[in-house]
Amino acid sequence: MSPAYTRRHLLRLGGTTLVVAGTTGFALPALAASAVTADLVVYGATSAGIVAAVQMRRMGRTAIVLEPGDHVGGLTTGGLGYTDSGTSASIGGIAGEFYRRVHARYHGNTVTPDSPMRLVFEPHVAAEVFDDLLAEEGVPVYLGVRLTSVTKTGNRITALTADNGQTFTGPMFVDATYEGDLMARAGVAYTVGREANTVYGETVNGVQLRNAHQFTLPVDPYVVPGNPASGILPGISTAPVAPNGTGDDRIQAYNFRMCLTRAADRIPFPKPAGYDPADYEILLRYVQAGFTGPFFTTQGVGNGKTDSNNHGAFSTDFIGANYTYPTAGHAARQSIVADHRTYQQGLMWFLANDPRLPATIRTATAAWGLAADEFTATGGWPPQLYVREARRMVSAYVMTERDCRGSVRAADSVGLASYTMDSHNCQRVVVNGVVKNEGDVQVGVPGPYPIAYRSIVPTEAQCANLFVPVCLSASHIAYGSIRMEPVFMILAQSAATAAKLALDAGGVPVQQVNVAALQTRLRQDGQHLQWPPVTPGEIILDNAAASVTRGGTWLTSTAIAGYYGVDYEHDGNTGKGVNRLRFTPSLPAAGPYAVSLRWTADPNRASNVPVDVVHSGGVTTRTVDQRTSGGQWVPLGTYTFAAGTAGSVLIRTDGTDGYVVADAARFVPA
Repeated sequence: MSPAYTRRHLLRLGGTTLVVAGTTGFALPALAASAVTADLVVYGATSAGIVAAVQMRRMGRTAIVLEPGDHVGGLTTGGLGYTDSGTSASIGGIAGEFYRRVHARYHGNTVTPDSPMRLVFEPHVAAEVFDDLLAEEGVPVYLGVRLTSVTKTGNRITALTADNGQTFTGPMFVDATYEGDLMARAGVAYTVGREANTVYGETVNGVQLRNAHQFTLPVDPYVVPGNPASGILPGISTAPVAPNGTGDDRIQAYNFRMCLTRAADRIPFPKPAGYDPADYEILLRYVQAGFTGPFFTTQGVGNGKTDSNNHGAFSTDFIGANYTYPTAGHAARQSIVADHRTYQQGLMWFLANDPRLPATIRTATAAWGLAADEFTATGGWPPQLYVREARRMVSAYVMTERDCRGSVRAADSVGLASYTMDSHNCQRVVVNGVVKNEGDVQVGVPGPYPIAYRSIVPTEAQCANLFVPVCLSASHIAYGSIRMEPVFMILAQSAATAAKLALDAGGVPVQQVNVAALQTRLRQDGQHLQWPPVTPGEIILDNAAASVTRGGTWLTSTAIAGYYGVDYEHDGNTGKGVNRLRFTPSLPAAGPYAVSLRWTADPNRASNVPVDVVHSGGVTTRTVDQRTSGGQWVPLGTYTFAAGTAGSVLIRTDGTDGYVVADAARFVPA
């Protein structure tokens, strides 16, 4: 057991270890019983699983975490110490608290909602922070509990049964695994692989033969160079490469995030049993063609240690070796994990020792080694395979590239994501007689974007009491942006909060939770639900708001990016002077408010849209140019309003020279 857990009481249950921290609300005999009940049963002790349970405890309910393996904290404690965050300021709630606690552990400062975050850290530090959270909130964590069956009554899960015969019951459940095992056993729809671009109107999904992490020098793919009849080298697919945008069942490559050091006590890279130099023949030929590295990243995380990841055309990603992993059973998965370990350990040994490589490469690699004080139970090697993507739920709302790019914005936001749309390579292929990688995509997003509540819950008919904050409903390429550890924590906190609200409402289906009430509580707990963050007292009226009134005919659209909410409206460039739309807020207090308007810009828009601001002093008319300044709040001025609904913003179409758009209006206390 890791030193991170020495402060907790360990209770052995047959082949299972139960980690009990602090006051749990359970007596130990109850936790050891053949049937254990909690308000929230979380499957998967990933960062998301921990945060879900902690949030439920903070809201006054009981929660337990079941972990099929023996590692707590997922990738966050498993080597991924150089956090992929995108816009770090968009990280709120317990996720933000976690990174503030990390900073405090390094610097000794007090943790407050405004204290600094540290997003780079050594694995053992992350483990200690999670240990503190679990201990403070009294969360029991069961280790080595593998799910064997799910019992449902109608559309509700009633019990999970583990391989040791123990059952876990409760009214609410969270699947926090990277694989979506609970979701699948509960009969929830899911997919594996890459959708075609045509499925969701995307541009970078499906097959993608691109230039990043690609061979930059020619490498012959055949066992005997130049002789296709001699066979293909290991790891190369012989299947023809489909056109870009074609869907398939391939998934992006996995690897281990190594914690390396140059310290004198470093552990030399081991030569694994089953090492086969043929596995690295492609790399050898690449080096012989002139490639000199780097062969892996050395991103520093503190105290001379790294979070070392894949880099370049041939590196730590074991491309093409994980296709069956998402839906495989335990034994098959363990075999795949072992194959990945053998491949990556073999790669490092090859780079440090193979005499066919230049001495400069061998010396540079051997200067690194595994950190002796990390992952001590596994010889310095990370215990957690980086499962970048496995099953993905298919629910009422599927997050897509359009969400990532901001061309659509989910109104039922329960958190933000902001990282690049990132897919690692999915296959190694032959193109025009040389080796190429296929599948790598690295396309940025314009800024933080909302993740829909509907994307973390199944459809009600399939399951009414389950949350899926990790294997959420998203296309392959959108998942590539969302699949970051801070986002998993954010969504898990939101899931647990929704679970509590569902219970408080008499156990309503999670799909029927009042989203407005959920968002209010999430904001109280420090979650960011829109970007830029909400200004205190701010009132935003989307075009879909109930208080919006219209004259004439208005058409909804999502054609141009940058709108607020789920769509915007336009006048069809007809009915000039007849079509008009009014935003009427309900202001809580009289006083001055800064008023802004939002639209989507395009050359076909009107450049002379009259906008009437109705305020306590009368009516002020402004003219806005909707051919520019799209996707942002455009100030109309500051005006004094009475409390209530006497004030408004009216968009008119009189004499306009193009399409007039109505998207949203904002009122901020001045």
